[in-house]
Amino acid sequence: MRFLVILFVSYTTLYSATAADQDLRWWKGNLHTHSLWSDGDDYPEMIVDWYKQHGYDFLALSDHNILADHERWIGVVKSGEAAFAKYLARFGKPWVEERDTDGVREVRLKMLSEFRVPFEEPGRFLLIRSEEITGRYLTAPIHINATNLVEKIEPQSGGGIVEVMQKTLDAVAAQRKRTGVPMFAHINHPNFGWAITAEELMQVENDRFFEVYNGHPMVHNEGDLKHASTDRVWDIVLTERLAELGKEPLFGMGCDDSHNYHSEPKKQSHPGRGWIMVRAASLNVEALIAAMEAGDFYASSGVTLSEVVRAKEGISITIESEPNVVYTTEFIGTRKGYERSSEQLFGENGQTLRVTRRYSDEIGAVLATVHGNSASYTLKGDEIYVRAKVSSNRLKKDPYCEGELEHAWTQPLVTGVR
Repeated sequence: MRFLVILFVSYTTLYSATAADQDLRWWKGNLHTHSLWSDGDDYPEMIVDWYKQHGYDFLALSDHNILADHERWIGVVKSGEAAFAKYLARFGKPWVEERDTDGVREVRLKMLSEFRVPFEEPGRFLLIRSEEITGRYLTAPIHINATNLVEKIEPQSGGGIVEVMQKTLDAVAAQRKRTGVPMFAHINHPNFGWAITAEELMQVENDRFFEVYNGHPMVHNEGDLKHASTDRVWDIVLTERLAELGKEPLFGMGCDDSHNYHSEPKKQSHPGRGWIMVRAASLNVEALIAAMEAGDFYASSGVTLSEVVRAKEGISITIESEPNVVYTTEFIGTRKGYERSSEQLFGENGQTLRVTRRYSDEIGAVLATVHGNSASYTLKGDEIYVRAKVSSNRLKKDPYCEGELEHAWTQPLVTGVR
């Protein structure tokens, strides 16, 4: 059966492609990863080796405010003797370079240009240059990943959270325009430190992506009684950007934000918790970014989709089912004519809380629920957007929080406004 897949590229332009006419496939990747180049606890080659051995097709090491493009030596003590011993056993000498500096045992961190050589394979595995541009406003951490950068971008400052975000996003857009190299920014973990509200996120330009799922145990994906979950933030932002502000939609990313590769305790950030699946004809940066900017990808924390169709009639998905696992798909969206009012939240002493406002349940409503290994939603004609969230009843083996289940999130099908 042939489907015409309609992908939202800009607010006024639609990109269309017939999947049957192209040799498209899914590529698995993680774009938020840390190593000893910043605050991770393992060597970049060890981390890359783990992802490649676990079936990933592409990976970005996104260390804080640094690119792995210059000579750097660190004390072995930073990784610990056990991690260094594993590194030496895996790669040996002369690849592993040591020296003694004033009695301090040091090891040289390999640059991206070096550790690409033993790992990259055309059509099988790709490494992408990245940086987590790590800034803040007052006590709010503002972290924005930049994928496929050419040059490092310094943290930005400003008079407010929106200004800091905007200046960072603009810097990435300016580098892309100046160099002609495809690259993009995405806003990280908005609930980390309760840093970014939906009202702040909805305002920014030059951003098409944010993390709806992050595997770090301190990012509060699920929110709490006073703070909206990242899913709820997404629906508020989508509705306001599309129906009120005339902006492009925001697409949802999934990632690890991995820092810890040796420890077992749950309060660590391990690899393998979240990822994206991108549908493209080939495994290269240009094809991956083009597909992502067209919304032809989904985020996952454990559920695999074999097909996602966003067509003029609606959305349909097929799940790669596993034995004894039950899947539930919710089609989530906002209809035209929704209740537009919202209310501010206050603390116990009557002080205004800097949190996402409380909005009507008509924003991000569950439009339909389907049980089983396939699900579809036919548009009624009054939806502003529709997205699908798939939940399994299986607990994650290495959860970022107690009781975490596996999910997948498709990108929104944008159908109309007002």
